[in-house]
Formats: sequence, structure tokens, C-alpha cells
Amino acid sequence: MSRSFDMSAEYGGTVTQVHGAFGDRQYWLDRLADSGADEATLDSMTVTDDGGIDVVTTQTLWASRLPGLVSQFHHGDLHFVREEIWSPVRDGQSTGTVKGTIPGAPASLTGTAVLTPAGSGSRLEFTATVEVRIPLVGGKVENFIGNQLVELLSAEQRFTTEWLRANA
Repeated sequence: MSRSFDMSAEYGGTVTQVHGAFGDRQYWLDRLADSGADEATLDSMTVTDDGGIDVVTTQTLWASRLPGLVSQFHHGDLHFVREEIWSPVRDGQSTGTVKGTIPGAPASLTGTAVLTPAGSGSRLEFTATVEVRIPLVGGKVENFIGNQLVELLSAEQRFTTEWLRANA
């Protein structure tokens, strides 16, 4: 069984500015350094001539930092591989897809995002589906991950807004 979560975030930058950050290698290196993960890598990044973006990252949490609920089902360090694909900005907006996996674990995340103008900034609407294939407790883990996603989206929104101010 899977669970869906709807989230949104307001950015202090226009769609073009936020999308431009998503296509900037230094942005990703800075964002990963600020992520709170014990290790974080920018595995690949491609920006197409028309402005499409494909970014793959891996964030690792050491086993000693994993919550009890997670460490019951996943032994060792947890590596979260995330791929974000963003379309070029068209008609003032950009759409994205997000995929997340934990190698060796029965869990996955898929999501879609739309970045649109909002006042003097922009708004990200994000829908994520989390699936944890563990009998009886998968739903609890899915809810835990969903709650973590909300916190992560807020942290990434704050980081991006601050990064845009510092790098304008």
C-alpha cells in the first residue's frame, strides 16, 4: 500500500530565479552541504540547451542516527538516492518529477511538482507518493517519511530563498 502527500512552499524568488538555481552546480553543492546528512554527493547533473535539468544526489544518514522505527527494518547506513527532473520554464512555470530510492530497502518515493509565479516570488506545489513494502508496519513508516518530507521541503525552501539572496 502507498500513501500520497500534498505539500507546498513559497519561494522568495521568481520561477526563473528558482529554476536557475536548480540548474546551478554550486547551488546543489551548497544545498547538499546544508542538508544535515552525514554524507551527501552530487552524483550527476545535466542541463540541456533548452533549460531542462536532471540532477541525481545521494544523501547518507549513519546507522547511529536512524530513528528506532527505521533501524528496526534497515540495518547499516541509509543511502537515499534522489533524482529531480525539471522542465524548461515555459509560460512562466516549470514542472518537475522526483524519484527517491533507498538501495536495498523496500521503499520508494515518486512525486510531481509545479513551480508557478506567486506574488513577487514563486510557489512550489508538490505531490509525493511513498511506498514501503513491509507487512503490517509499512503504513507507519510511510507516515514517518511523509512527515519528514514536509520538514525537508520547508528546509529546502528556506535554503533556496537564502541562497538566491546571497547569489543574486
